[in-house]
Amino acid sequence: MAGSAKNSPRDTPGDDKVLAIDLGGTLTKIGLVSRKGSVLKAEVFKTGAMGPFEDFMDQVEQVFAKWQKDPGIKPLAMGIGAPNASSLTGCMENPPNFNWGNSIPLREALKEKWDLPAYLTNDANAAALGEMYFGVARGLEHFVTLTLGTGLGSGIVSHGKLLTGSRGMAGEIGHINVFPEGRQCKCGLKGCLETYASVTGIRRTVMELIAEGGTDSVLSAYSYDELEGLTISHAALQGDPIAIKAFEFTGKILGLKMADTAAHLDPEAFVISGGLSQAGDLLLNPIRKHMEARLFRAYRGKIAVLTTEYSSEEAVLGPAALAWQHLDEGGV
Repeated sequence: MAGSAKNSPRDTPGDDKVLAIDLGGTLTKIGLVSRKGSVLKAEVFKTGAMGPFEDFMDQVEQVFAKWQKDPGIKPLAMGIGAPNASSLTGCMENPPNFNWGNSIPLREALKEKWDLPAYLTNDANAAALGEMYFGVARGLEHFVTLTLGTGLGSGIVSHGKLLTGSRGMAGEIGHINVFPEGRQCKCGLKGCLETYASVTGIRRTVMELIAEGGTDSVLSAYSYDELEGLTISHAALQGDPIAIKAFEFTGKILGLKMADTAAHLDPEAFVISGGLSQAGDLLLNPIRKHMEARLFRAYRGKIAVLTTEYSSEEAVLGPAALAWQHLDEGGV
């Protein structure tokens, strides 16, 4: 499905632009983005993470082929954000919510469809750059992004630079341990944070609470596959006890682990994005309460918890910022 473009009066048709791809476990967004952060053109389609990688590439090729026919679309480079993506190898490495294989050569596969300088990073790293260039983290030099979608991604910025690690894979906060023998994660481990703090995680929490006797909840009418994060949010806003408990539990787990992360990194802020962040104070209030309660005393009252201002379509601003960063640094 096509998304609407957000234009800035400062942008003109002749402005430089980059191609940006945000690949998620559920949806993929492709956008054309100006240097000022305007999404000039965008399309969104279902990723098909559990289907063949070739089917995903067929969908990408359809969008690329259509855009390449437009003489006004001449991007300077391509920025790509994807789960478990390594900027060093150009591959998605063992992505837990995908059935595409252990090492997917995403950067080269996309370059074959549109011959442009192409830059790849973890989707949450890209989100961090997007917030720093265009979003709520402008002016910050030390912050952590947490993307609460199908899984939990994270990006770490320290001294104004992405922290990428020795293999380009740093910042997998979604796979730190909450309970040693907790929920099974698709990565193969048990008790990972993303099995509790994500859209998938809160759905599992709701099902567990219902199984424990929550039959008076409107959510008991849904199967696990039918239940969506937005449905849980609406139920909580209507006072549903199971939905409220699910958000409290999710916020508590995430807040405690954010306090642990703060002890490692001493950030100015956490920036929350992704589908679950749309629940607003239902999630943010328990996060803030439990994070503050567990923070090392030197940090208390000093770490902001912010939410992204992006729409779903504007997730392409992250990989766009990645492309602009490389172009500004000479395309290395």
